[in-house]
Amino acid sequence: MDAHSKAILITIQGPDKPGITAEIAGLLAADGVPLLDVEQVTVRGRLSLNFLIPGQVDRPVLMNLLWKARELGVHVDFELLEPEATASERAQCWAITLLAADLGAGVLADAAAMIRDAGFNIHKIGRLSERSMASIELLVRGGPDADAKRLRTTLLTLRSGHHCDVAVQREGLTRRSKRLVVMDMDSTLIQQEVIDELARLHGVMDQVSDLTERAMNGEFPFDASLRARVRLLAGAPVSILHEVQALIELTPGAEELVRVLKRIGYRIAVISGGFIEVVEPIQQRLGLDYAFANRLEVRDGHLTGELVGPIVNKQRKADLLESLAQTERIALDQVIAIGDGANDLAMLERAGLGIAFNAKRIVQEQADYAINQRDLSSILYLLGIRDAEAMAV
Repeated sequence: MDAHSKAILITIQGPDKPGITAEIAGLLAADGVPLLDVEQVTVRGRLSLNFLIPGQVDRPVLMNLLWKARELGVHVDFELLEPEATASERAQCWAITLLAADLGAGVLADAAAMIRDAGFNIHKIGRLSERSMASIELLVRGGPDADAKRLRTTLLTLRSGHHCDVAVQREGLTRRSKRLVVMDMDSTLIQQEVIDELARLHGVMDQVSDLTERAMNGEFPFDASLRARVRLLAGAPVSILHEVQALIELTPGAEELVRVLKRIGYRIAVISGGFIEVVEPIQQRLGLDYAFANRLEVRDGHLTGELVGPIVNKQRKADLLESLAQTERIALDQVIAIGDGANDLAMLERAGLGIAFNAKRIVQEQADYAINQRDLSSILYLLGIRDAEAMAV
């Protein structure tokens, strides 16, 4: 195969300083050399600059580049490459996000070996976290024979082997075109289970917490469990709701997640199996677009132990998600759902990106994606958003 069907990769490395890219690109432009691709990375002041040009350029062009590199104090290499893979050979492109308290070389080594064994090649690695090695993203490519199922299955073993969360998503426009986030409230957006806090103040904590745990683990029908728990609150003064509101603590990273996503055009909703009386103040505080939850019946200044209207259960959560997608005129693939309990599973399944956040075991086992980091803003990494980008908006 002759040079006319190949390409030349120019790699420039050395200390970074202003003007190197301008000088090299200007030299190529002066010689009339077409540019096929370009990429630049700087790590701790060390530059790696790559230009891809047609393979049939004249020899004097390359000599001029050598002299220019020497003048700039950098090193230049040339490599003649085979023609680029066809579209079908690039069909399997995946983004792999790794999250942990601290990602070491061992995690990367094991992940890279799994990627190789599944028939994929790493195209690019980038660090997403700014303050520590908490998250990196790997973009991988595989031909028609690459095994995507094996890729995902083996990478998920990093959860137990390295206590590392893993997300494997097909890379493409769908991943980058999410527009709506729907999340649960209790133990997701906030750190408390509101009904447990109400029960504690009303003196029925033991009875309610047992029913709550069984319902969240899928061991007890949610509707029946919720009604049974609410009946235990009968006779409580309505002021108890204000007391609970004062106790609410947002999950770490919640405000940052909402701030960043709102600034880049997302719509955000809470769909909660809790109570609208507590949800609405949080909606107003964070500037959320939508809020849905159960409503407690109040009579003569006290809770009656009954609910008003339909229960926001597993099915209704999923239905509301679909309704919101229709209202916003977006596809379900553009929806992100976040939750932790069994009553969130249908919602997670319908969304294009369903995330089990510090979820119960049954939810983690059935959800496509699971994050066990304590900070809700870590979800930004799954969208490919770097810390530096998040802090800039």
